[in-house]
Amino acid sequence: MKYISTRGQSPALGFSDAVATGLAPDGGLYLPETLPDLSREWPKWGALDYPALCFEFMRRFATDIPAEVLRGIVAKSYTTFDHAGIAPLVRLDERTYVLELFHGPTLAFKDFALQLLGNLYGHQCAVRGQTINVLGATSGDTGAAAIHALLGQPGTAIFILYPDGRVSPLQERQMACTGAANVYALAIDGSFDSAQAALKEIFGDQDFRTRHRLSAVNSINLARVLAQCVYYLYAWLRLPESARALAEFVVPTGNFGNVLAGWLLRRMGVPIRSFKVATNQNDILYRLFTTGEYRVADVRPSLAPSMDIQVASNFERFLYYNLGCDTARVRAVMADFKRTGEYRFENFDHDCFTASRCADAEIPGIIKQVHARHGYVADPHTACGFKALSADGVSVVLSTASPAKFPETLVGAIGIEPTHPRLERLKTRPIVKHRVAASPQAIADFVSQHAV
Repeated sequence: MKYISTRGQSPALGFSDAVATGLAPDGGLYLPETLPDLSREWPKWGALDYPALCFEFMRRFATDIPAEVLRGIVAKSYTTFDHAGIAPLVRLDERTYVLELFHGPTLAFKDFALQLLGNLYGHQCAVRGQTINVLGATSGDTGAAAIHALLGQPGTAIFILYPDGRVSPLQERQMACTGAANVYALAIDGSFDSAQAALKEIFGDQDFRTRHRLSAVNSINLARVLAQCVYYLYAWLRLPESARALAEFVVPTGNFGNVLAGWLLRRMGVPIRSFKVATNQNDILYRLFTTGEYRVADVRPSLAPSMDIQVASNFERFLYYNLGCDTARVRAVMADFKRTGEYRFENFDHDCFTASRCADAEIPGIIKQVHARHGYVADPHTACGFKALSADGVSVVLSTASPAKFPETLVGAIGIEPTHPRLERLKTRPIVKHRVAASPQAIADFVSQHAV
């Protein structure tokens, strides 16, 4: 299978090269040239455990990796999860389920894709005899998950940009207290969007990128999105058959990659009914799906910091399909958006999406309500998903992070301080972070000095 850029001006690549490249040289995002039709496959997969299902799905895409090698990479990627079910589906009542995606090593949904991506990088380094330098930006969970995926991986170094003071204290400790020599936590002034903009400019410098064998770990990396498709399928197959046709996945998201994964699975022939995009007060996606206008606003720090984003980079992949796979139109829209910070869609077809917005002031009350009604403890991001659930179907709310990562908010809402031994161990370790200006030049200089 080959992978093409959404902007149509980069050569098609195989899976491993697309993963290693991350962002296409023309500034676009890689997608499969054609999506496989799984309509005859998924009915056979209901009894598979999570690693086996992931292998069956990923082998349709990673066609340049021998099947048994890929099987081993996938199996290794899920040995670090602390729940036998990997992604347990918890039933709260006959109409409400929670898909728990926080049982990985950093207690957030990003572990599902990044543990796999880290092992893919390790495989590539071993097979090709080359080192790789991974650069990413995070609003909280991505950075920690990426770092823990590459801890001690031979031939790798990882550089993670994050907005100083705008991630939770425990999220920062997960990035800056590893003690690993190949990890660099780079604290910048400004917002996640500032970090993301600098990162994209660095990746646009093809000479720098090639010289340092630079790869992207954000959800602009195709492997991230494909790996996330699996937990939608896993959860959907575990619903009662009577509930499947009524199921709406409710997805707390800021960068759109998480919900895009489910939507792509639907395009592959899995008959998922619909998706709800659940934003916090940084609501560019809510405004898009309710008004047809995609417009940047100021980022406001919130109780759900991993969604403090106002430029959803994965939206470009949705745009590609929404515009009939017309790469010239994608280039025009993205150029217009870059120039003006806004784009209005005429007759915007948002397919099976709805959206909700949750203000900061609402989050503690929702946490309290969910706990009182179901005895369930939800983190602030998951709480955003519980706002305005469907009244005529079955809701599967994606729980994207452990409540133990946000103890202050939970204590304020329900008087309970959730803990986790992995996080408790971090509290005794020194924070090692590097202050870097949020400019492409300053970041590139740091990478040059520390690249492997």
